[in-house]
Amino acid sequence: MLVQLAIRDIVLIDRLELEFAAGMTVLTGETGAGKSILLDAFSLALGGRGDGALVRAGQPQGQITAVFDLAIDHPARQIAAEQEILVDGDLILRRLQLADGRSRAYVNDQPVSVQVLRAIGRELVEIHGQHDDRALADPALHRRLVDAFGGLEPLAESTRSAHVQWRHAERLLQDEREKIELARKEADYLRHSFDELSKLRPEPGEEEKLAGERIAMQQAEKVFGELRDAQDTVSGDGSPLAQLSGVLRRLDRRQPQAPALIDPCLQALDAALNALDHAQQVLDQALRDARFDPRELERVEERLFALRAAARKYGAPVESLSVLAQKIADDLAALDAGETRLKQLEAEREATEAAFRKSCAALSKARKKAASELDKAVNAELPPLKLADAKFSTEITLDEASASADGAEKLEFWVQTNPGARPGPMMKVASGGELSRFMLALKVVLADRGSAPTLVFDEIDSGAGGAVADAIGQRLARLAQRVQVLTVTHAPQVAARAEKHLRISKHLADKGARAATSVAPLEDRHRLEEIARMLSGAKITDEARAAAARLMDGTE
Repeated sequence: MLVQLAIRDIVLIDRLELEFAAGMTVLTGETGAGKSILLDAFSLALGGRGDGALVRAGQPQGQITAVFDLAIDHPARQIAAEQEILVDGDLILRRLQLADGRSRAYVNDQPVSVQVLRAIGRELVEIHGQHDDRALADPALHRRLVDAFGGLEPLAESTRSAHVQWRHAERLLQDEREKIELARKEADYLRHSFDELSKLRPEPGEEEKLAGERIAMQQAEKVFGELRDAQDTVSGDGSPLAQLSGVLRRLDRRQPQAPALIDPCLQALDAALNALDHAQQVLDQALRDARFDPRELERVEERLFALRAAARKYGAPVESLSVLAQKIADDLAALDAGETRLKQLEAEREATEAAFRKSCAALSKARKKAASELDKAVNAELPPLKLADAKFSTEITLDEASASADGAEKLEFWVQTNPGARPGPMMKVASGGELSRFMLALKVVLADRGSAPTLVFDEIDSGAGGAVADAIGQRLARLAQRVQVLTVTHAPQVAARAEKHLRISKHLADKGARAATSVAPLEDRHRLEEIARMLSGAKITDEARAAAARLMDGTE
């Protein structure tokens, strides 16, 4: 429930701090005192639409803070927790309204969007007024109220869950059908691709390995060529060995003629011939050790080029070709097994749909019973509210073909305001005053089911007096036994039944330069005087005080 409301610099309000308790609290005051301003400020704290015009003239910003004491498992705490907001202790909503039209929202002093603030506010407070049709405008709310009245939330949730499972089974079936249809269109291409990749048999890491071998072989080919050229130079057709041998033989024949000159030359030439012979042997051995095979290089290149060509063709890295081959194999296998899988998914879809339809039927039956009981309970509340000739009913339209997660029927509250009149949707048929009384009857019947923990009624007794106003007061008091009720009223019969009374008044501030709104709690004599004022007007008479006392004592 709401335990505190603090308002600062909003329209005529300078600074205001109000304490609230359980039960019924009334707010009274003369027209124009600022009751609507108070409610507008409260609505702003709950996520209502901001407006720079709400800021008090001359101030840069206004602020409203609302503090709520809630059960630990209240839905508002859950919404806050989903936003990673600490929710221990009180839940504090704060709205900062800037004069330039911008606003900021906070929950437990953590900044949130206005949408989050509004979602939390909806779980905390409902504001109802004679001209405020938001609470009953949406037929979806009518369905939720019937479910709340009949305690059907678990069955409704079961129906939603069954609908989710059915739709999920349908999506799986549709996906499988599309997959198989696509596979059928590509079957020839898939088989050709699989045959090609199966023959190629790509292996993980093969490209890197082949590329390394190719580079090594290309380098070996160059080395082999250089060694072969060196061998040709040493022992080929242009080899100096034959010339050196001929020179050595000629000098050897001349040796006796000049031994001192020729002997050193013979030794040097002999050493050169030996060195060339050794070089030839080393080169021969090096060529044998090189073992370069042009056919092996050709084989490696052909394999590498084939892998890379396949990679370009299928738009995948060489490393992924083996994975692609397996995927194609899986697609072909899925195509072959498609009919079996389709039958299984169709059976699952049919089973989940049957479960959903069954749950819908059970929910529809329960809703019809709950709606009938709700109609009886609401109609029993109408005569004291001067609606004795009116009739409330819940119109149920069954449409199994359009069944949704919410069930197979549409529910809407209808009323017949006069005998012989055609019944119709409550929002279209009932007048403003009638609508507020229908809504009050609904709230009394529902009590703490389907309602926020704090209900605010803004002059729903407008135009009512005497017995009708007293009946409204009785019902608000009954409602306050289950939820917190805040009521703005001009009816003394309503004000007399409250447990707490706040008077809203307007006075001159800043030496009479401007008007300001203030709120004062009333008790005992002061409360009696206020109710007497509401009975008699500006001049309070002894008769009015006596009537007020009787109202407060419940004897009138």
